[in-house]
Parts: sequence; structure tokens; C-alpha cells
Amino acid sequence: MVKYNYKKLTFPPLTPKEIEEKLKETQDEMKVVFKWKKENEAKKPKDKRALSWKTREANKIQKRIDSVNGMLMYWKLRVEGKSHFYASIELNEYWAKLNGTQEEVSED
Repeated sequence: MVKYNYKKLTFPPLTPKEIEEKLKETQDEMKVVFKWKKENEAKKPKDKRALSWKTREANKIQKRIDSVNGMLMYWKLRVEGKSHFYASIELNEYWAKLNGTQEEVSED
């Protein structure tokens, strides 16, 4: 008979103070992202390559903004008292909406 001695990993739940700190860190990160966006717009080239450069940089910046917005939404839900499970579902729905993979559910 094989014995499995696997112990489930358990982490203590975050305290409300820790959750608020995470929210503040994410808000500070958003400020950094907007600063990065301004810096990139300031150094845009003025020649033919400007359009492709602008497109590439705009995509990078938008993806980062979307990522930080998703985490802001997650931590705001956690501050409101929602569980990790609920907040994660909302975050996944947010990403599905951004990627255009969310299926429409008709209520007939």
C-alpha cells in the first residue's frame, strides 16, 4: 500500500490592513505606468518609423494599463470584503472581456 504524505499548502488569509497596502501599492504602480506613458510619448520619432513605433509602444502601454486596472479591480473587491474566489472570477471576466473571448449568455 502506497502512503501519500502530501500536506496541502496553506497560507494564512490576508488581513484587511495587508489588503489595503496591496491596493495602495497597485495605485502607486498605476502612477508609474502613466509616467512611463508620458515619457514614451515624448520620445516618439518624427520619421517614417513613427507609425510602427507608436503602434508597438501603444500596445505595450495599453496591455500594462489593462493589467494594473485588473489588479486594482481585484484589490478593491477584496477591500470591500469579497473573497479571493469571487475577486478572481471578476478578474478573469475582465480579461475575457478585454480579449474578446467572453461568450454571450442569452436569457430566454
